[in-house]
Amino acid sequence: MKKIIIAIIAFSLAGCSKDFTERESLTQIAKENFWQSEADAQLAINGIYDALQDRSLYSGNLNVTAGLTMFDCFGDNMYNNYKWQGIGNFMIGIGTPSDGIYSGIWNSSYKGIGRANAAIENIQNMSTTLISQDKKNAFFGQALFLRSLFYFNLAVYFGDVPLITKVQTLDEAYVPKNSYQEVSDQIVKDLTEAVNLLPASYPAAQYGYATKGAALGLLARFHLYNKNYQGVLDATSTLLTLGYNLNTSYAQLFTEQGELSKEVVFSVRFNQDVSNNGEIFSATFLGNPAIDRNPMPNLVKDFYCTDGKPITTSPLYTPGTLCNNAPQKNNRDPRLTASVFFVGDAFLTDRPTVVMRAGQGCAAPNGGGPPTHYGLKKYLRTTSVSSTGISVGNAGGQDFYIIRYADVLLMRAEALIELNQLTTEVYTLINTVRQRVSMPTVQSVEGASLSQAALRDVVRHERRVELAFEGLRYYDLKRWGDVQNAFNRAKADNVPGYSPIFLPGKSEVFPIPLSELNVNSNLVQNTVWQ
Repeated sequence: MKKIIIAIIAFSLAGCSKDFTERESLTQIAKENFWQSEADAQLAINGIYDALQDRSLYSGNLNVTAGLTMFDCFGDNMYNNYKWQGIGNFMIGIGTPSDGIYSGIWNSSYKGIGRANAAIENIQNMSTTLISQDKKNAFFGQALFLRSLFYFNLAVYFGDVPLITKVQTLDEAYVPKNSYQEVSDQIVKDLTEAVNLLPASYPAAQYGYATKGAALGLLARFHLYNKNYQGVLDATSTLLTLGYNLNTSYAQLFTEQGELSKEVVFSVRFNQDVSNNGEIFSATFLGNPAIDRNPMPNLVKDFYCTDGKPITTSPLYTPGTLCNNAPQKNNRDPRLTASVFFVGDAFLTDRPTVVMRAGQGCAAPNGGGPPTHYGLKKYLRTTSVSSTGISVGNAGGQDFYIIRYADVLLMRAEALIELNQLTTEVYTLINTVRQRVSMPTVQSVEGASLSQAALRDVVRHERRVELAFEGLRYYDLKRWGDVQNAFNRAKADNVPGYSPIFLPGKSEVFPIPLSELNVNSNLVQNTVWQ
């Protein structure tokens, strides 16, 4: 983690003070040698955070399997140029349970859960002569939060999964699936306890550890997925009092200079200059800023003009051409140019003559760029060579934001709308997000007395353009029941060689990895994938 130097616990190591002929557990830490100090507990907690940095989770990948940072490729926001990463196969209807994306997320999540279980089981039993109660509470709360985050992703994307809440022996490892409801109940229970244990903040040197705000934010997100809108309001009511606010510059927020912003509620931290943790999600290339992820045309069209109107009705819109789409960015929502590169845009500060080229159907020298004719900008490194000499195509040092304050405001607005509480607060919440980028208020464009259906459209549009490329699009599409429409929008973009196919059921839940089914006879494949 960036500024939190990770030391990984060797969970498989037993003590070496006994006769080597004595058989020790190969799956548990030798308690007589560990959990003896505050430093041990800190080491255990850092080991859980380390699992978040796996390439299958939040640091991204290239040429192998995609991680959570690429989940906007599920649906209509981004095109996955490397189909063998799993997302492309999923979108065109040829994915199988043997695709590495599923085993990657599964294995990394359960690795983190195993580490969290070890910390939860042992930290609470440590004597206060070894560690203060305040420290115990903070460590225990972090372990609960992190376990909940791993289970959140498993539950949302796989549905029914094994619920493991204790350190297992090898004989206990082959467990069946629990119901989604059982997993959901545990997530809410853990997060509720974490909220009561975690501090609102840490000293500056410990920035990045989970706080009360992080637990409340994840709790609100999970309640939103489960359509428990009152739960969203309860969680965000407290969160709004904890001192978070929007970064003044939307574009600067998604650079290393914006990582300490009060808008960031929880992030996975990276530091390219300390060690290469595989931060491929922020890698930069030549000719095509991100070669594996390209913004889709239907998303670009969904950003309004600066008058707050869609491009279909605004007189400010200039369409441009297929091979020169640069005019399209004029007079548009500033979040568009902070998130997307257009043909001719220079995207490397140390190579200003390198500009993004157009995609297929355009002759050289302008051709050869992204198939969608748009390039990813948000989160990407802006130099071809880092301060440590890492070159184009390799890792960057950008943190990945899992929860930020703008999302909190929009979650609360959506919950109010779904409860049909159409008060001025709804408008204020959405306007706060819009006005950070100087976009017009809802009232000035759409009206001041909108229906529930109209406001629902407003907040869903706002989520799409505000949170584009942050890994939340598929989460939103699933809970809105809009996955099929998203596939259709992506197909209508006519990206060469890309024809998404919606498969009822299969396009809305991941399969249990084949590798897990092969070793655990107690697991049963999700029905739609059988």
